Amino acid sequence: MTTRVPGATADAALSPMDPEINLDPAKLSLQKEAVRRFYKRMWDQGEISLIPDLFHKDFTFRGSLGPMLVGHAQFAEYVRWVTGTLDDYTSDILALVEEDHRVVAKLRFQGRQCKSLFGRPPTGKLVWWNGTGIFSFDGAKIRDLWVLGDIHGLLGRLDGRPLQVAEFAVGRMDQ
Repeated sequence: MTTRVPGATADAALSPMDPEINLDPAKLSLQKEAVRRFYKRMWDQGEISLIPDLFHKDFTFRGSLGPMLVGHAQFAEYVRWVTGTLDDYTSDILALVEEDHRVVAKLRFQGRQCKSLFGRPPTGKLVWWNGTGIFSFDGAKIRDLWVLGDIHGLLGRLDGRPLQVAEFAVGRMDQ
């Protein structure tokens, strides 16, 4: 598996670029394989036709970049919007953890900004952010997906500024 790592940025030292895990389908459980297909085929290759195979008809989605969505049609529209806004969009799966009917994925999302995003005009630059997806399954299909991404870091990259350091410092108490 080839991993595309974003170019050197001012905040690269603060966020190590983990390599993508081994995604050999023969070594994954059925649920982890569904998550792999979701990211590597549906998102990275634009195979929106996989939505009915992967998702329950009334599934719910809450993502970092948009509103709460319900069902196949709304989600397909969201995928088209993201991949239309970020050219060459890809997702690197950095970890998968499974327990019962849930799979949690640690991810890195990336693409070249070709349309306005968060009110920022297109830059043509490669931007990336880290995220976590929590997939809940109902049988073989995904029933709910909740994704939390580092939007603060993404906004900094869109604005071309280094990641801001929080005001918190060990051993310092503001009064």
